[in-house]
Amino acid sequence: MRTPGRAHAATAALWSILVGLLVLGLKLFAAWWTDSVALFSDALESTVNVAAAAVLWVALRVAARPADQNHPFGHAKAEHFSAGIEGTLVVVAAVAIAWRAVERFGAQPRLPELGLGLAIGVAATALNLALALYLERAGRRLRSPALLADALHVRSDVFTSLGVFAGFGLAWATGWWALDALVALAVALHILWAGVRAMRESIGGLMDEGLAREELRAIERVLAEEGPPVVEHHDLRTRKAGWRTFVELHLVVDGRTTVQASHAICDRLESRIEQLVPDAAVTIHVEPEAEAKGDSPAPG
Repeated sequence: MRTPGRAHAATAALWSILVGLLVLGLKLFAAWWTDSVALFSDALESTVNVAAAAVLWVALRVAARPADQNHPFGHAKAEHFSAGIEGTLVVVAAVAIAWRAVERFGAQPRLPELGLGLAIGVAATALNLALALYLERAGRRLRSPALLADALHVRSDVFTSLGVFAGFGLAWATGWWALDALVALAVALHILWAGVRAMRESIGGLMDEGLAREELRAIERVLAEEGPPVVEHHDLRTRKAGWRTFVELHLVVDGRTTVQASHAICDRLESRIEQLVPDAAVTIHVEPEAEAKGDSPAPG
């Protein structure tokens, strides 16, 4: 059975594919109509957007699967594979754009068609901006690293498009068409950085990267606020797997505390931690104070 939140994430990824295809079509037409290397570089990045969105959709459907015998902790890490593949595609696109820019350096686009080409490019960029805002809201609400990575990529595409239009307009006004290729090279460097960043985040998730320092401090405050019979806690560990976060710790209680009372304390702490970190799986190992100190229990 798939969780509703993951189904919503897959729907968001499907919208990313559909809107991405429309944007790609508009940008490819603008690039073909004007024969501009800068607009071509913009279109090529959108090609990567569509491919990455397709990979994202598949990864989110896999991540939504419940835990099974072979995957007792679930399939949430599939989202990190998606982010890594997207980062790789972005890097490949950056190299292709740079190659095309060097090859066409100083070449003049078809001047009569520039106005229509820019108008189509602006319309495509407006669609991309709406998509980026939608993906970012969905990614934060659903705690999805893959959706957030896709939002980052699409937002990066918006900024590069704006840079392309500015440089392209300046080249048109001055007649110095070397700017067309220089803008494309700047686009290549920008999306290369975005690709490396996405790959870095993917590797962090696959390597069981823990929560940020601020989130750890918030958990520590919750544990510190728990009074007697809790004595102290240690071995607090966290790791992220897609939309899931795993929190483990050892809780030392007064040796005279009953099992029922210890269980109630754990339930209360788990609930408070889950409020801080939604979708967290919290595991608490309870130790009596004498055992935690390494003492032998007194004979009865």
